[in-house]
Amino acid sequence: MIAFDALVRLCPPPAEPPPAVDWARAERALGSALPADYKQLVDTYGDGLFDETIWLLVPDSAHGDCDLHAQRAERDEILADLWEFEAKPAGLLEAGARVIPWAFEEGTGAFLYWLVRPGQHPDEWTVLYNEGRGPLWEPHDMGCLAFLLAVLTGTAETQYFGCLYDVLKPTEHHFATAHRTLRDTDR
Repeated sequence: MIAFDALVRLCPPPAEPPPAVDWARAERALGSALPADYKQLVDTYGDGLFDETIWLLVPDSAHGDCDLHAQRAERDEILADLWEFEAKPAGLLEAGARVIPWAFEEGTGAFLYWLVRPGQHPDEWTVLYNEGRGPLWEPHDMGCLAFLLAVLTGTAETQYFGCLYDVLKPTEHHFATAHRTLRDTDR
């Protein structure tokens, strides 16, 4: 996988492998299979933060904010309430379409979702960015790994992630595990 190799070169994973995920159990809990590129990300990096900007959600994370199942339940509830008075994004107007969160942007309330369409294979799901504190949804016709790599390299066609480009301006990219990051903030 070319994008995965490029991400690993750009942003080395933790030296210690993350805890193994029981993918069959995780997918049963979600009621859906998950994309192969996401599983590879999780199996390599685990839960944590890319360039102080993008938090990767992981099934059964020890940290509630990083737990895919907990965030999905919370997001489903929040979005159901929101869509009672706000229009759904165009991709969700199709019967049976839904979103599943896979990451969120540090400090903004923004989430990255997969757009899940009936009959579509998970490896064909696309990314939706929701600004979180507003009605805008930005579609990206690519998987989560390609999108993450594009954001980190500054090649994503997006009006978001300004903090990464304008404030942080990383010259070297890094990944910090949730355990280390959240432990460091508790001091």
